[in-house]
Amino acid sequence: MNYQETLNYLYSLGHEVLNADYRMERIRRLLAALADPQCAYPTILIAGTNGKGSVAAMIESILRRAGWRAGLFTSPHLVDIRERIRIAGEMISPQAFAHHATRVHDAAHRLLARRDIPAMPTFFEHVTATGFSYFRDRDVDLAVIEVGLGGRLDATNTMVPLVAVLTGIDFDHEKILGSTLEAIAAEKAAIVKPGTIAVTAPQRPEAISVIEKRCRACGVMLRRAVDDPSRLRIRARSSDGRFTFSYRSHQRVYENIRLALPGRHQIENALVAIEVAEALCDRGYLLPPRAIVEGLQTVSWPGRLEWLSHQGVSPDGQSKHSPLPAVLLDGAHNLAGVRALSHYLKDFARRPLTLLFSAMRDKRIEEMAAMLFPLADRVILTRIDDPRAAESARLSELARAYGHARLIEPIRSALRHALAITPPEGMIGVTGSLYLVGAVREMWFEMVRSVPVKRAATRVLGLESSHP
Repeated sequence: MNYQETLNYLYSLGHEVLNADYRMERIRRLLAALADPQCAYPTILIAGTNGKGSVAAMIESILRRAGWRAGLFTSPHLVDIRERIRIAGEMISPQAFAHHATRVHDAAHRLLARRDIPAMPTFFEHVTATGFSYFRDRDVDLAVIEVGLGGRLDATNTMVPLVAVLTGIDFDHEKILGSTLEAIAAEKAAIVKPGTIAVTAPQRPEAISVIEKRCRACGVMLRRAVDDPSRLRIRARSSDGRFTFSYRSHQRVYENIRLALPGRHQIENALVAIEVAEALCDRGYLLPPRAIVEGLQTVSWPGRLEWLSHQGVSPDGQSKHSPLPAVLLDGAHNLAGVRALSHYLKDFARRPLTLLFSAMRDKRIEEMAAMLFPLADRVILTRIDDPRAAESARLSELARAYGHARLIEPIRSALRHALAITPPEGMIGVTGSLYLVGAVREMWFEMVRSVPVKRAATRVLGLESSHP
């Protein structure tokens, strides 16, 4: 298959979440048919409710700065499916993606024809196997793998990882993972296995007790990031929310790390990444302190407190050169993520705010709205083009509950209206779903590729700006 044929095939397999089937036997047999590529290199497997993608990106950036050739597997993608599979920061090429996805396709069809599996592997299982196959083919030194959902029954949980990482655990996907924090933590802590190094972020008491029990059962010592807050000292914070801090670990002192990723919560993610790096050092990997610092200072993770602007407008609103307001993208899609975003908006985004919001129907939308909507001058709700998306009727009812909110569909029309009603010195915040963030991000770059941007906005979005 060529690249387009590969995409057509993958998307014919059904929705990534709605059609997921959380059974491990099928993915294990598929990987076995490919000679278990996931066992060809050491892995760092990361589970958690929030922050696991940021931590994965930080760890890969540290490894790259230290000279290690690391694969990075994440999900979901924002715009291009190839975002999920990277080596040394570079996305897999269309040709390589097609080659490895075809290899997975052929193996899956052989298994199905022999009745070795009861049904075709899912979209996520196909893409996971494609990434694992690519990493083996390119002979990576290590692979950093983000769990898709949960941990115990996730398609990524098919190896004994060198390091098992648990970021902050909170409520999300309760219908699949369980309705209590203990149940959710048990699903995620299942990535810890005998022989691994276990690293955890600070956790709530209900979660940490489950993690500790799992580690004891596996005979694994648990390494805790930020076990003593006195070891951390915040030195400065920029106008756009990027923190500079110093940290004294049990092994080293790190001075004046200026995080590339904005938001106070990224400090905790960075300390988890540092703990993982030091755990790797204990296993013989050379990761100089300078590489750790530089990795954290240069990491990129789009769609998470990401500012989009044109012609140099700064997030603090000081520059007046842009004819359009700056846009803040954040993929917060659960209560913990929205809580972090609301803190950021209160602390660092004190500008006229138009909020563009949508979410999946299985989320606690009303509670998310209660945290975010009062912070905005105007709220525009829109519906995502996805079978899991919240229904228009529910979004419309939510809009009626707030006097400054309205529902506009589709996303392009909602963005067009947001740009039209927001002054250049204001900002548009896009949140509630990574799928919404990805759609807006794609539209924005389509728009600003042309100059002048006002004319591009008129052509791409049909925008007639209300600002001269």
